[in-house]
Amino acid sequence: MSVDAETLGTRTRRRVTGFFETLIAPRSERQRELRRIVALCVPFLLLVTFSGFFPLVEMFRISVSESQFVTEGFTLSSYRRLIADPYYRQVAFNSLWFAIVTTLASISVAVPVAHALEKYDLPGEQVLVTVLSFPNSLPGIVAAFMIIILFGNTGVLTNVLAFLGGRAPSSLAVATSVLGLFFAYLYSMIPRAMLLLRGTYAEVNTDAEEAARSLGATPLQTFRYVTLPQIKPGLIGAFILVFRTALAIFGTILILKSLLVWTLQINRELANGFNIAQASAMAAVWFVFVFAFTMLSLRYTSAEVTI
Repeated sequence: MSVDAETLGTRTRRRVTGFFETLIAPRSERQRELRRIVALCVPFLLLVTFSGFFPLVEMFRISVSESQFVTEGFTLSSYRRLIADPYYRQVAFNSLWFAIVTTLASISVAVPVAHALEKYDLPGEQVLVTVLSFPNSLPGIVAAFMIIILFGNTGVLTNVLAFLGGRAPSSLAVATSVLGLFFAYLYSMIPRAMLLLRGTYAEVNTDAEEAARSLGATPLQTFRYVTLPQIKPGLIGAFILVFRTALAIFGTILILKSLLVWTLQINRELANGFNIAQASAMAAVWFVFVFAFTMLSLRYTSAEVTI
């Protein structure tokens, strides 16, 4: 066994040495191409290593630490608490159902918008696209304040509706309710779904749609049997992108505080008693769930989920 291990170690060292020699002094076009690929990937690998890998490793270490302020020992008490405590199970449930509902609503709105942008020659289309995609550049805190301005006790729409209905503005204010949070999420998520679906619509085979219409199919039948199968990869890609966004939103929920979700609870763990081990365990679970969800979902779509 020791001889085999030594032989394996020698072979490994030779391969590593040969790899670096190939990078330093390539002898063939294939080796020169390999060197270019490595050179192009080095900045990304450094970024992933120092801003991704190391922080994640430290986060997992903190989540199993027995001490609050020093990373030492090993315990799974923080993870057991997430499973056993009904409070954390409710937080997880809130996060999942709200993310699913807002994702489906966002995609439902984005589909007809993307359809209109790609299928029709709209006046001022570039300006319209700029306006529709502008929320992508705004932080969640700004979106929350906009919802307060519109639907708060002194909000613009709140007062208009109160005036028309003869009711007190406070009775119609929904900014800090789950409904207000729902609108705030849609404001941030619809543009992401719309931009991805717009690219998907650009690749739709219009000849097949025209053939279906010429054979007597209604617009709804054409969409269901011809267009929908073609945009299915984009729909799945949009679901992945928007669902991840819904799970990650923090600034909006921090201001409105309408629903206790995973990201808000992580903040509370740190703010109330600096329970960093529990917060790290929650962050670790979030990372593993989102990573696994993305990897599994990407098997069913060819759309680029990068926006």
